[in-house]
Amino acid sequence: MAVSMRSASLKGVNARSARVARAAKITCSASNAGKLAAGAAMASAMVAGSAMALTFDELQGLTYLQVKGTGIANTCPVIDGGSTNLKDLKPGTYSFEKLCLEPTSFTVKEENAKGESEFVSTKLMTRLTYTLDEISGKLTVGSNGSVELKEEDGIDYAPVTVQLPGGERVPFLFTIKQLEAKGTLEGFSGDFTVPSYRGSSFLDPKGRGGSTGYDNAVALPARADSEELAKENTKSVAASKGSAAFSVAVVDPATGEIAGVFESIQPSDTDLGAKAPKDIKIKGLWYAQLK
Repeated sequence: MAVSMRSASLKGVNARSARVARAAKITCSASNAGKLAAGAAMASAMVAGSAMALTFDELQGLTYLQVKGTGIANTCPVIDGGSTNLKDLKPGTYSFEKLCLEPTSFTVKEENAKGESEFVSTKLMTRLTYTLDEISGKLTVGSNGSVELKEEDGIDYAPVTVQLPGGERVPFLFTIKQLEAKGTLEGFSGDFTVPSYRGSSFLDPKGRGGSTGYDNAVALPARADSEELAKENTKSVAASKGSAAFSVAVVDPATGEIAGVFESIQPSDTDLGAKAPKDIKIKGLWYAQLK
């Protein structure tokens, strides 16, 4: 299979992602797990675009050189066919594998000229390395359509940096670590842990860190306890919380594949406690295999 063919398929993936992101109507609150609302239009968009993307088997059939430099490694598989009737997924307890989350948009909460907070569009500064993949855990589907999902392991975090319209760059750790979500197949949501963007051994320009380095700026030892320097001297690597909402769009009982859309809200980097975090909203597509 030629690389040029895969490049054309990649354009299809991007076009499909944009259509699905526009079609999905999702709301998620940072103060609670959020409520998800996704209609037939979203499911139809997912199915309509799948013919232009790559299935799991097609992705597995590519060589390294066919993937290199195309961006395909940053995309999630789609389901070729499947069903939009979610009742086709039989009740039971499943182990899910290869859960993949592919963001299609990043927005940051900022104050506008009127002093009102809103999520604004950003420019992505990170290369195509931010998709989460190979995530595993447990999924329980009840006879009444209820859902409980628990994330356990996998490549469940990725550093990302976006740029605001004014030029400010906002780094954050895109993740769903330790996610526990409940709801129905149409919409299930829950909270997850957001680890510190920097580790405790990271040293700032003054040589200060959470578990190593200086306790304060060496040039200003007499002012180490002053209020303006306290947050810079006392490094914090405490984890924070985020929330995510998911909706199932397509299931394939024959292969155990399942796919849909998601939205999450999580805090940005705090520079080891030196600054207040910003709320980041991530929308995108997800895919998994049930066993």
